[in-house]
Amino acid sequence: MKQISGGVTAPKGFLAGGIRCGVKKGLADGNQPVVSSMADYLSGKRDLAMILSEKECTAAAVYTMNRVKAAPLYVTMEHLEDGVAWGVIANSGNANACAPEGHENAQRMCEAAAQATGRKATDFVVASTGVIGQTLNIAAIEAGAPVLAGQLKKEGGSDEAAHAIMTTDTEKKELAASLTLGGKTVTIGAIAKGSGMIHPNMGTMLCFITTDCAITHEMLTDALHEVVPRTFNRVTVDGDTSTNDMCVVLANGMAENPLIEWKDDNYTLFTQALHALCRELARAIAGDGEGATRLVTCHVKNARSEETAERLAKAVVGSPLVKAAMFGTDANWGRVLCAMGYSKAPFRPEYVDISFRSDLGEIPVCRQGAGLDFDEERAKSILSRDEVLIDVDLHEGESEAECWGCDLTYDYVKINGDYRT
Repeated sequence: MKQISGGVTAPKGFLAGGIRCGVKKGLADGNQPVVSSMADYLSGKRDLAMILSEKECTAAAVYTMNRVKAAPLYVTMEHLEDGVAWGVIANSGNANACAPEGHENAQRMCEAAAQATGRKATDFVVASTGVIGQTLNIAAIEAGAPVLAGQLKKEGGSDEAAHAIMTTDTEKKELAASLTLGGKTVTIGAIAKGSGMIHPNMGTMLCFITTDCAITHEMLTDALHEVVPRTFNRVTVDGDTSTNDMCVVLANGMAENPLIEWKDDNYTLFTQALHALCRELARAIAGDGEGATRLVTCHVKNARSEETAERLAKAVVGSPLVKAAMFGTDANWGRVLCAMGYSKAPFRPEYVDISFRSDLGEIPVCRQGAGLDFDEERAKSILSRDEVLIDVDLHEGESEAECWGCDLTYDYVKINGDYRT
């Protein structure tokens, strides 16, 4: 597998785009378009995205585990009951969650996309992200959908769509990769958003994946369900699982590779490539946590099971005290061991070794559950880098897992203190 450019339009047969239709500006009135000129649609912060395939796609999705789910998720679930789709329409600026007329407005988004593209409403996945509980300005979306459909393109379309789904993200999240299956070049592309309200179990994000791979709905679903638990579900920023989280993959088969209908070598290679792509997006989401200054990775090895390793690593990167220590470049390893202790995962504290690591080197701070003498200034220097790794060795087995989070800064509180207003 090799990384390439192009995001969701890198695979054959996919177009994408994004415009500013005024969803956020129009929060107060859900019945009035707020953008009137083409220049305005194509300038400023984009808030409406579309992805469209030239051919019908097999489709698979996973959704938030929050019991409170936004209306677009229920509509998408309905539309994907047959396992196929043609495209995606998504907005930022308003979550359409717990909102008046939420289900109706999610349906109207799909209808607007369908009318603008000549498809059926049920051909579309629909997603929203932003403020919870406020009426979606559906009139703005209905007015913008035809404009957006006319702007869909191969070159630059993925970039526009990636920007259009951003909320508090500071940078777009877009990747693509290619691999060879059965002598054919298969491409996978993706865009994602996520910065706050992020926690494992589809922690907070939207992710749209496209591929020209020929694969059945059953195999695509299995691949996605293999990948998500080991990538997106290992991300945490603030312990809050969103109402709108969704990861969708569309496969149009235009690479003309031998159809993947069994868990053979081609299935394994495809799943490995999907995993690699989603892992990088998961890391990008964690590193772009609201107010974050660094990506924090916890790698637990030599555990009794992968489940144990994952639970321990999640507890460490999710600990507010660990996160605050990472912000302060404080090598407070006791907080790491403490977080492991309340994770409810089985391990023996007296066997545990802990070290901190970055591109400046590694410093052991704990051996067999007891503190080591170490150079505080060197530790501070190691912890000052853009990515910090917390290595934990349990000395109890052969399993391992890594989870991703970020530091906890003053800016996180500032961003979320007035997010709605």
